Amino acid sequence: MATSPSPKKVLLPIVAGTEPIEASIPIDFLRRAGADVTVASAGDALLVEIMYGVKIMADELLADSAAASYDLIVLPGSQLSRMMQGGVPGAANLGACATLEGMVRKHVEKGRLYAAICAAPPLALASWCLLDGHKATGHPWFVEKFPPEVTAVDANVVVDGNAVTGTGPATSMEFALALVEQLYGKEKVEQIAKPMLVRYEGGYSMNELNSVQWHCSGTPKVLLPLGNGIEEMEAIIIVDALRRANADVIVASAEDGVVVTARHGTRIVADVMLDEAADRAPFDLIIVPGGMPGAKTLGGCEQLVALLKKQAEANRPYGAIGAATAHVLEPHGLLKGKKATTCASMAGLLADDSECENRVVVDGNVITSRSPGTAMEYAVAVVEEMLGRDEARRLAEGLLFLG
Repeated sequence: MATSPSPKKVLLPIVAGTEPIEASIPIDFLRRAGADVTVASAGDALLVEIMYGVKIMADELLADSAAASYDLIVLPGSQLSRMMQGGVPGAANLGACATLEGMVRKHVEKGRLYAAICAAPPLALASWCLLDGHKATGHPWFVEKFPPEVTAVDANVVVDGNAVTGTGPATSMEFALALVEQLYGKEKVEQIAKPMLVRYEGGYSMNELNSVQWHCSGTPKVLLPLGNGIEEMEAIIIVDALRRANADVIVASAEDGVVVTARHGTRIVADVMLDEAADRAPFDLIIVPGGMPGAKTLGGCEQLVALLKKQAEANRPYGAIGAATAHVLEPHGLLKGKKATTCASMAGLLADDSECENRVVVDGNVITSRSPGTAMEYAVAVVEEMLGRDEARRLAEGLLFLG
């Protein structure tokens, strides 16, 4: 009887200052492809608070991974505007980690695949001379830090030999798909990208109906509930983007503890339990991430449903993405008289699926979107509705989502 081939092994280290989008998207895509991804803390604890207060529970400490062999090592970058303001530079922290440097050097000497995105190509790989003689890219603010031995290329993603480099948050999906292609081939890329509605061009758009003014009292207060099985990409992209726009985002667990295990294994640590978050109501906005079975869990959470119903009764904004539109909003009458969109497989669960071809739909005070591949567009559209077009454009430019 033939045995199945062993899964490709991938190491992705995280550290204080790691950019959440750049870490979560490669983890998600590579696990969807079938890879065995180890998320390793380069610090001294499994719980790592990366940028924007996003807290991730690593699988193991980097020191415990040092003797293992991997098919790919991926280095996420840092959130750069915070770096410029004296924040914690994740890419530089990785670059200064002697254990990681030693691991990557041995890995490269064996002719294996290695990758970095954003500030990590210049501040980690290039600083270790592991991009010498290669073409590479990085965040536009940091390309000038490449030494003369590296040929800087103006491209979202560059593959040169065994080195793969990318530019930043908004190109993380393209970067992650390039890694999938290197490990598994183009057919696997199609299998992942198509149902997720990944697109490569920058920019965002939304179909807006019955436009109303969203009112926020000063800093927008946003509730994002989590349940086991939610889509980690949807949750993390929304939290990252809204906190970049200085919204007060409260990540609340609807489970028995604050650690929530997402659909593809990322362990997200919530800020509070949902009952504690409920005491902070009212909210300027409530957003429910999708993913199964997380959406079903959240749809069956009486406390969350009560909060959403009060939100609707007060004409305050609320929304959902992917499966949450069909399993949280629709069953509880929260889409009555509203147009919405959801993932293609669940369009039939909506009473009115007339808008389900659109990636982001705003109907009055309700905003919905389709899938993980539309999460960044969704987050930018939320910022436009809450804080205006100028703030949305600043956010999109910071994400490298607009040229």
